[in-house]
Amino acid sequence: MSNASSLTIHSALACQQQLADVSDSPLVDVALLLCHCLDKPRSYLYTWPEKLLTEDQQSAFYAMLARRKTGEPVAHILGQREFWSLPLKVSPVSLIPRPDTETLVEQALAWAGERPSGRILDLGTGTGAIALALACELPDWSVLGCDRVPEAVALAEENRQTLELENVQFVQSHWFSAVTGPFDLVVSNPPYIEADDPHLEQGDVRFEPRSALVAGADGLDDIRQIIAEAPGVLVPGGVLMLEHGFAQGAAVAALLAQHGYVDLGCCQDIAGHDRVSWGVWPNE
Repeated sequence: MSNASSLTIHSALACQQQLADVSDSPLVDVALLLCHCLDKPRSYLYTWPEKLLTEDQQSAFYAMLARRKTGEPVAHILGQREFWSLPLKVSPVSLIPRPDTETLVEQALAWAGERPSGRILDLGTGTGAIALALACELPDWSVLGCDRVPEAVALAEENRQTLELENVQFVQSHWFSAVTGPFDLVVSNPPYIEADDPHLEQGDVRFEPRSALVAGADGLDDIRQIIAEAPGVLVPGGVLMLEHGFAQGAAVAALLAQHGYVDLGCCQDIAGHDRVSWGVWPNE
């Protein structure tokens, strides 16, 4: 007969040592896996460290730990990731939402919050994270999210239904190909990694679709296309807002200026790196 009391919460947390080679945050990872197995909040782990796991909980935890040891992202193991305090279902068909992208949401809200209503387009929506966060915060606005991958569109729609948001919808479109304007605000977290970037062989990105990460030799191919084509759907005075790599701020600003955008701006992420740039399409 197996011993259901062979693992305590304290001992399970100590398994972080097994993740030292695959994770920058092994204790956080183990705690998330443990909370999922126990169906308890993080505070419970430190309130009841000597609590024994049941046999089923222990088996589930060790199975998840084994997957994480291969480098598989915690979000994929759990099937969800929180973004802007919204629980989102995730899968390998799209990027895992990241805290840096909340910088884009913050800037979009700072601009849209000064206006009573309007239309927002989220290009390359993936899980729907950006579109859903904006729809949640701006109930009087209409939000459209698009992605060229049908499975991503279905995933975003599933998240929309779970969150019961009625002011957002999702469609399949490769950037602007199936989208009709006008929009007051266009936002995007497009692919912006260089094709030969060594980071593509490290961490969570190994398990994410390359098409959502890589954009040509300099990482700017998709950003170039979006900047060039966005005026076709923007209202005069409308804004294009883009997430980009930490070293791409100057290049993105130059592209925006080259295509006639005005009132350019850039802000930094939580690590102090250039992360979001924008430009206004001028009134003609």
